[in-house]
Amino acid sequence: MKYFLPALFSSFPLLAGEPWERHTIDKSSKGADGVRLADVNSDGLMDIATGWEEGGVVRAYLHPGHTKTKQEWPTVTVGEVKSAEDAVFADFDGDGNIDVVSSCEGGTKSMFVHWAPKSSAAFLDSSKWKTEAIPVTAGKQSWMYALPKSIDRKNGIDLIVSSKGKNGSVGWLEIPKNARNVSSWKYHKLQDAGWIMSLISIDMNKDGRKDILISDRRGPKRGVYWLEYPGPEAAIDPLQWKRHDIGGNNREIKFISHGDLDKDGRLDVIAIDKTSIVWFRSTESEWKEHVIPLPDGVGGGKSAVTFDVNQDGKNDLVFSCESAKAPLSGTQWLSYRDTPFEQFWQNHEIAGKSGIKYDRIVPSDVDGDGDLDILCCEERDQLGVFWYENPYGQ
Repeated sequence: MKYFLPALFSSFPLLAGEPWERHTIDKSSKGADGVRLADVNSDGLMDIATGWEEGGVVRAYLHPGHTKTKQEWPTVTVGEVKSAEDAVFADFDGDGNIDVVSSCEGGTKSMFVHWAPKSSAAFLDSSKWKTEAIPVTAGKQSWMYALPKSIDRKNGIDLIVSSKGKNGSVGWLEIPKNARNVSSWKYHKLQDAGWIMSLISIDMNKDGRKDILISDRRGPKRGVYWLEYPGPEAAIDPLQWKRHDIGGNNREIKFISHGDLDKDGRLDVIAIDKTSIVWFRSTESEWKEHVIPLPDGVGGGKSAVTFDVNQDGKNDLVFSCESAKAPLSGTQWLSYRDTPFEQFWQNHEIAGKSGIKYDRIVPSDVDGDGDLDILCCEERDQLGVFWYENPYGQ
């Protein structure tokens, strides 16, 4: 191991090397590629949208209630598209039913809207869903990730969209009053991109308006940065979206998240590259970079989040990996002994030897026991969509 700190936690119900229990939501297709959450049926529970890249389907999963989360969840195939990299919920036509948009790369290079049934009672009936390509995106770019957000404040939800490779960009889709007229959706490019991994809606400068926090893993503009939302009137002009660099332009940053790792009341950005977690700590005047090496025995870093895993009052780090072929682990968590500024943290097992290519970690109290569990998916060992049960619950 690269490091070991002799920290002892008497409340630990598991040995540090014992994996958490994994509960499968669905593994009936191939290449599950990301989980996006929303409460689509207003029951107060988080539901899931997932694109299956190799399986050629996009699916939605309804949370079955806290007592049934360890079973496979009710599911519906909302559409069949190839090379789906992302799928996200939003009510695009304002009819009160939650639709799905998928972003596709590969030979498809298009985005699709999957219209939900008019009757909420038919949500799980795949024959009632309708899939349409969004013409302004068709065949144009390798679309990677989308973020529903009202941009021009005219007609409801719009979409921040992103891509990779040739013609890679960050931009937004202006959705007209009649959203069902997909041929009228308009694309507004904001800037060039290499390979966008993350789009996060968050107020970065405390002006009351949510900006866009972004990670780009490749190209001359790579790194972690945010685009300042200029307001609805100016949003049409890409020059009004001011870019603010945070760091990481010398690294291949994958997914990012945000939180308050050191509990100083300021926003932190948690990033990851192949070998390290990179903590970008905000101060009054700048962002400071703190590097926390990944331990031996894991794959290459893919995503990282911060929260108090074992409820000891200190925020921890949870990370996922790709290229984690056994005996390497694909998901672990890290704790510090005295201060988060320590370079080397103690690692604790989550995934064990199962899985190879894990995706973005999403913390959520899936079983309602008061702690945060981990939602994720894996696309090489075909573990599908699943959640790890946090063993430190009350």
